[in-house]
Amino acid sequence: MNETAQQIVDKDRQAYLPVFNRYNLVVERGEGPYVFSVDGEKYIDFLGGIAVNVLGHNYKPLVEAIARQAAKVIHISNLYYTRPQADAAAKLVKLSGLDRAFFANSGAEANEGAIKIARKYAHSIDPDKSQIITALDSFHGRTLATLTATGQPKYHKGFEPLPAGFDYVPYNDIDALERMMSDKTCAVMLETIQGEGGVYPPKDDYLKRVRELCDRHGALLILDEIQAGIGRSGKFFAYENYGIKPDIVTLAKGLAGGVPIGAFISTEEVAKTLKPGDHGTTFGGNPLACAAANVVLDTVPEPKFLAHVVEIGAYLKRRLIELQKKYPALITEVRGKGLILGAELSGANKKTGSEIVADCMNRGAIINCTAGKVLRFIPPLIIEKAHVDEVIDVVDAVLEQSL
Repeated sequence: MNETAQQIVDKDRQAYLPVFNRYNLVVERGEGPYVFSVDGEKYIDFLGGIAVNVLGHNYKPLVEAIARQAAKVIHISNLYYTRPQADAAAKLVKLSGLDRAFFANSGAEANEGAIKIARKYAHSIDPDKSQIITALDSFHGRTLATLTATGQPKYHKGFEPLPAGFDYVPYNDIDALERMMSDKTCAVMLETIQGEGGVYPPKDDYLKRVRELCDRHGALLILDEIQAGIGRSGKFFAYENYGIKPDIVTLAKGLAGGVPIGAFISTEEVAKTLKPGDHGTTFGGNPLACAAANVVLDTVPEPKFLAHVVEIGAYLKRRLIELQKKYPALITEVRGKGLILGAELSGANKKTGSEIVADCMNRGAIINCTAGKVLRFIPPLIIEKAHVDEVIDVVDAVLEQSL
């Protein structure tokens, strides 16, 4: 059946829960950093499924691995072992320097598991050691616990009563964190680089000092690398850039190159507090998802691959800074690391961030606006300089019309 784009949109609007503000684009297929609409229009994708398609679209080894595994077994209960899951867990343990991995289906589930295991560990020390401190402007997911962990009140409204035990401090404010912490603090949970909140990397020795505070109070350090992990910062784990190691780290998004998966990884000391029946999942870590994850885990950590991310990320940042210098009244700051970058708009623009994104899409470039005013660039990690130039040319043209 050859449906038009509008017929597909109309059908979706009649049947699907309308919780997304969607652009009028129906994607049919992808190739490398490009996607193509059902109408045959070509777009360069610098959103990458929101940091998911780390190997681009239609990456042949990934497609082949999924097809091979689908021909064997797609799903089997976690009551049994599978080679893809065992391989993926072993690789994550080795890469992270931690001890135990658990697979879920999403970032929210990964963070939910991290919160559970942290609470169980703290409870074994002191039943009243329950406080979890997170950052303002953070984003950790949309389950009740993870949206409570998210330090943005707009996500809380209408879902009360929320789970107890969460407090918030400004990101990068070590003094505020120190004042909030006590020996009743169970964990500090932070995005290594804030994504949805506006692309904020940690300043100076902030994460080292957070690690020290956690050690002083016997609290766990949970790092959410759902957006900043999987090579996006130029290191496989973003925390490797800052000379620390967490007690728990969470991953999702790019971990399987587009197949739904999430994971949390912890130290043995923390992990041993969970016993059979304390946590679980039906679909998490299924053979299909783990077969896809193994392709990513065999590709992204390679030194040449990560060096490419560093090089292209620096080039994209340089080109964005050039735009900032060209339009100082429109762009106030360019920040980020590797291929998670943001250009903050001043508010002097004739158009909103969302309108700028829409104008870019009309010119064939997919980007994103987060926190209402930050143009975010989180493309596939396989992009080249020519792709950067293509997108910058589009953003340049759109900004020129926004003066």
